[in-house]
Amino acid sequence: MAPSVETFINSFSNRLEPPVRQHLKNVYACLAMSTMAAAVGASIHLFTNILQAGFLSAIGALVCFVLLMTTPDDDGKKLQLRVGYLLGFAGLSGVGMGPLLEHVMIIDPSIIITALIGTSLVFVSFSICAMLSERGRWLYLGGTLLTLLSTLMFLSLANLLFGSMLLYQANLYLGLLVMCGFVLYDTQLIIEKRRGGNKDFVTHSLDLFVDFIGIFRRLLIILTQKEQESQRKRRN
Repeated sequence: MAPSVETFINSFSNRLEPPVRQHLKNVYACLAMSTMAAAVGASIHLFTNILQAGFLSAIGALVCFVLLMTTPDDDGKKLQLRVGYLLGFAGLSGVGMGPLLEHVMIIDPSIIITALIGTSLVFVSFSICAMLSERGRWLYLGGTLLTLLSTLMFLSLANLLFGSMLLYQANLYLGLLVMCGFVLYDTQLIIEKRRGGNKDFVTHSLDLFVDFIGIFRRLLIILTQKEQESQRKRRN
């Protein structure tokens, strides 16, 4: 066991240079803070009347996103401000998930924990795969993933007219696959950007946060659907 663990750890050292490893530590630290901010935002919606999901929270998230993307890094001089925008976006994104979480809690609150654990396992697995894969191996996915993402958006809009459960389910499962692909792509892209001199770990963590939330939301819906089907079968 010990040699296997040591070999696994050494493989990161062999694949990733020290500056890249430090950059990834910063990225994942920001990602952890963003995830906690989203959890706080969801709790605010669920357990208080301070702020509820709606138009204002959506606009607030959009404003934080725009401010983050338009505020230059300036070699870390505006780091605290940019991290604040990131946490603001994450927190308001969590508020926006409140109605979905409310629905899930009515069905079975344990689904939330299961979805969170499942999301974490999927995210970590694909991240490690991207880090240990051949350099640039997954970057070719970029065009395909963007095309699929555009297709999913078109299907979502089309389904507003058709109301097809088949289209909805296809969008849900294909969307989960696309978000997993983005974890591979974004992780390797972050590594290559750092090798090219880009040290903006705040924006890089934003990319991974969007991937994480995308996977979590879809797993949450899928597990809830399965639990509802199971409950219907037990009643019948």
